[in-house]
Amino acid sequence: MPNFNQTVRPTPFSFFDDDTDFQTEADAMVTFVKRSLGDDVLSVELSRKQIWAQFELAVCEYSRHIHELRTKNDLIKVLGLPTGTTDLTNKYPRESLEFLTRLAEPYGTMANVGGSHNQIWGYFNIEIGKQDYDLYTELKVFNGPHSGSLVIDALPSGSKGKLRVQEVMHFEPMAAQSFLLNASNITNFLATNFNYESYTNASVFYVLPVFEDVLRRGMIETAFRVRRSNYSWKVVGTKLRIFPMPTGMYHPDATKLFVTVAPVSNPLVSGDANDLTGIAYTDESIYGVSGPSNIPLSNLPFNTITDPGRQWIRLYTLALCKELLGLVRSKFQTIPIPGADLQLNGSDLVSQGREDQKLLVQQLIDFLNELTYDKITSREATIAENLQKQLRMMPIPNGGAITIG
Repeated sequence: MPNFNQTVRPTPFSFFDDDTDFQTEADAMVTFVKRSLGDDVLSVELSRKQIWAQFELAVCEYSRHIHELRTKNDLIKVLGLPTGTTDLTNKYPRESLEFLTRLAEPYGTMANVGGSHNQIWGYFNIEIGKQDYDLYTELKVFNGPHSGSLVIDALPSGSKGKLRVQEVMHFEPMAAQSFLLNASNITNFLATNFNYESYTNASVFYVLPVFEDVLRRGMIETAFRVRRSNYSWKVVGTKLRIFPMPTGMYHPDATKLFVTVAPVSNPLVSGDANDLTGIAYTDESIYGVSGPSNIPLSNLPFNTITDPGRQWIRLYTLALCKELLGLVRSKFQTIPIPGADLQLNGSDLVSQGREDQKLLVQQLIDFLNELTYDKITSREATIAENLQKQLRMMPIPNGGAITIG
């Protein structure tokens, strides 16, 4: 009878047919299954190919449960990795904070302290006596290929949604001008180090603590805010309202109020400089690993599975073959023989096989659930804590203690 190597397409999917360890195990598996099912006493109606098919299925089932554990432990480390050129099977990836960083990016965008999307730098043409400016009919793009056009018109189709104002360049004059740009001898040091023009004699030099000038500047800013018109802004509906009302221009060219806005972001647009809603850089991770469905894991090579795993595979193969034999024998409940009818045990074999499979799978799942990273770290922390308690009970060696009296 031909062995595994001499058989054409011995398994349905040929996942492991070229693995020499699998080939050796496959031939032994036929003997193991048939003897376990009583072939020496009563013929087992299973062909070699049927047993090899169940053997292949058992290895795939073992791989599936191992990869489910890997997915629980390592998915967040590999999200965004290329799916076509990466294979994580039997690899131990290093820890990464990319997942947490990506989760935090929208908060940075909202708080105007970072993020992954470009903001639009726009401006209003300031008019004397006018406080309200419409974000959708008056705000223009300041630079880039859409410079001078309305922001809402420059947005691509499908992204013309709400504009969120991030920053308005509208604030009171710097308090530093009130005490750093005057002809005072005591500000020479601060003026030099903070790049303000100094009018003092170079021979007169005072070294003062910086915090004194910082506190004085804060007091002047508070005074400006309370005693003078407070420079502020707010958005109501589509209008941006600025305070105080413009009453004049301190320079003929100072006719623009600059604003940064963020349109509705498109999380699937990457690296398009002309798309004002796109991500600011080329991000191929958008098309990479996105979840368990495309995590790059393949069947475990059989020659890398150690003895504990192989023993589970043998028992699972036997359970599968037991069910298959039961299905074969269930085709005929009885077989007539001279003087009586032979009763077949097909239904019993089916139920026993399925029960054995269920038990083996549950045992494997319970074992793997104890190997998730959170369980391992919790167990190691408990061991370390108990070790510290034990070390406290150890006697101090001679000469290592301090004796008083």
